[in-house]
Amino acid sequence: MLHELLLCLLGYTGDLIIDVGEHPEPVQPAAFEDDDPPLTIACPFKIAPDVSFIDPSERSAIERLVPLGFYYRELSRFATESRDLSWISPGWKSQDPSLKGGAKRPSVYRRAIANGVVEVLSVYRSAVLQVEQKLLSDPLPILATVTRGLHKFDLLLLPLYELIMEVEREDIRGGQLLSLLHKRCHCGLPELQTCIQRLLWHGHQVMYNQLASWMVYGILQDQYGEFFIRRQEDRDVENESSHAEVSERSRTKYPDGASLTDWHSGFHIFLDMLPEYIHMHVAESILFAGKAIRVLRNPGPAFKSQDVIPHQPSATDSYQVKGFMEFLTSLKEPSMDTELLPQSEANKIDAMLQELKDSSEFHKRSFESAIDSIRIIAAKHLWQLVVVRADLTGHLKALKDYFLLAKGDFFQCFLEESRQLMRLPPRQATAEADLVVPFQMAAIKTVGDEDKYFSRVSVRMPSFGIAITRSQNDVPKAKAGADGIFTSELSPDGWDGIALEYVVDWPLQLFFTQDVLSKYRRVFQYLIRLKRTQMELERTWATVMHQGHSDFAKQRKNRSKHSTSQHHRRRSRPMWHIREHMAFLVRNLQFYIQVDVIESQWNVLQARLQESHDFTELVGFHQEYMLALISQSFLDIGSVSRILDGILKLCLQFCWKMEDCENTANISELEHIAEEFHKKSNSLYTILHSNRLVGSQRAPSLRRFLLRLNFNSFLEGTVKGGLNVVRSRPPLPHLRR
Repeated sequence: MLHELLLCLLGYTGDLIIDVGEHPEPVQPAAFEDDDPPLTIACPFKIAPDVSFIDPSERSAIERLVPLGFYYRELSRFATESRDLSWISPGWKSQDPSLKGGAKRPSVYRRAIANGVVEVLSVYRSAVLQVEQKLLSDPLPILATVTRGLHKFDLLLLPLYELIMEVEREDIRGGQLLSLLHKRCHCGLPELQTCIQRLLWHGHQVMYNQLASWMVYGILQDQYGEFFIRRQEDRDVENESSHAEVSERSRTKYPDGASLTDWHSGFHIFLDMLPEYIHMHVAESILFAGKAIRVLRNPGPAFKSQDVIPHQPSATDSYQVKGFMEFLTSLKEPSMDTELLPQSEANKIDAMLQELKDSSEFHKRSFESAIDSIRIIAAKHLWQLVVVRADLTGHLKALKDYFLLAKGDFFQCFLEESRQLMRLPPRQATAEADLVVPFQMAAIKTVGDEDKYFSRVSVRMPSFGIAITRSQNDVPKAKAGADGIFTSELSPDGWDGIALEYVVDWPLQLFFTQDVLSKYRRVFQYLIRLKRTQMELERTWATVMHQGHSDFAKQRKNRSKHSTSQHHRRRSRPMWHIREHMAFLVRNLQFYIQVDVIESQWNVLQARLQESHDFTELVGFHQEYMLALISQSFLDIGSVSRILDGILKLCLQFCWKMEDCENTANISELEHIAEEFHKKSNSLYTILHSNRLVGSQRAPSLRRFLLRLNFNSFLEGTVKGGLNVVRSRPPLPHLRR
């Protein structure tokens, strides 16, 4: 009887212990109140009903032991099925929906857990063998020997059986399986905790292998979709996007190589497979490190074919931060033969992961520390690639020169060359092509050949959708309207859409993303409008002064027209006060943005770039730099932005109307423009002077701007008294003649 009991404990039934599921009269299962089946089924191992020679005490002891045999059999079945490699085939895909016969998806994590289950079962088998040896050596074998030898497994096999039943029922895989095991580790039974920790250790071996492949070689080894780092194509496949569409979108957005596609949109964190005990910031570090390693091991084709020499400051680059450039030039310039990621660094990363892998327990702090160290290594070498080898500081300075109007002489010349063109509405078919000549003329007069970055800059009109290239022969033709003629909706304000394009090569595209360049374009459009308005106001004053000098010379020859000239000057004098107020506001706003905002933030950025050797920190510093430019220029405040837009339009309209001030109708229009200008300028001062803006940290130099703007308390008195410069004066009789 005892020998047959031992066989039953190893999953083999016989005449004494039977499997009721294999007999014609099975035990009826109990009814369940809900419709969901139970996580576990009742143990089918029972004492045969025809056995009558066992007394009740022994029957009770045997009934407590036989479930161990059932649990052993089920655990052994799970281990055998999970470790079966017959499903492996070269063409198997994790996203294949056609799994024949309802077969479950393969799982390397489940196979690893099965290896741990096999270890537990081997300990159980050894215990059964020891019990058998004791029974054979005992002249009077008793049932208590079996009970005493296997009682500790009552606390192990049942929880393990419930665990594998839940895994099979819910089809738990990958990081979800690790999360489940981590939860089960928190129990009050030391033996069970040790057992589940061993299963979790096996699962972590797979995760560490995947981490090593990803963070050492930049290769994603996840054939069955169980890792928490996934390709973007997997998400698009789930959203029913074809692989061809995904590839086409990637090539359109990042035409310079697969590494850029991988960096910007190639991989993402799959939250469903992220273990709950791994924080999101740690997962983001893993994602970044892997992508960085891919970039370092797979440089772009353009970068392979040419040497990228760091920018050498010229004698005329007085705007450069000398300390930082001297620091960069003091670094040993790496040759292109040198690996972007030295093998010694890769070995260091592999050693960190191997140390985690060899640990018998998972220590969260050690894991996070190792991941952070690996991220720092990857970020450092990416910094070396982008800052030193690809000359990041030179390109940042070029963007400041052209997009932030630091090269004032160039844009002064460009706006002067294109002034007559911009006095007319832009032509839909040739708007961008018309800008090529003044753009190139300004470059010849001011830039010349001394700026190697100018060749990357081109002017375009996004509203018309055509890019301006260096050659007019390369300019594509715009589509004409439906009627083939120029629409009347376009006005001279249509030139406000002028924008710049900057060609960025690999690997700077990792830093200057499309989003970053769009922010630069937004700031540029704002600054070029401000510059153009300021120049028009000054040009109007110069033109009228020249005309006044000519009239004065003529009046000395012809005394009869003296009264007419005096009358014209008296009539224009109030409008020149308005022009001065406009120029005063525009000049102060321009000075505030260029000096208080751009230059101060540029100095902060340069100081941070000099101190940091981490690529991720550089990206963060540059993002803060761009956000500061936008926020301190009030581009993100809708009310202020609309008022400034209206003020600039009124200033331009005023300049155009002043050229024809002989017309009586224009005088009334000028008065209306002046009235609207003062309304908007008062509204602007009221908003900027509010405690919400002045007391906040978003614009540290706003108080200085308001102090200059409110010179001699002019605006403040106007706002408080509800005065208007035009209405505050009694109408002159000669204005109504």
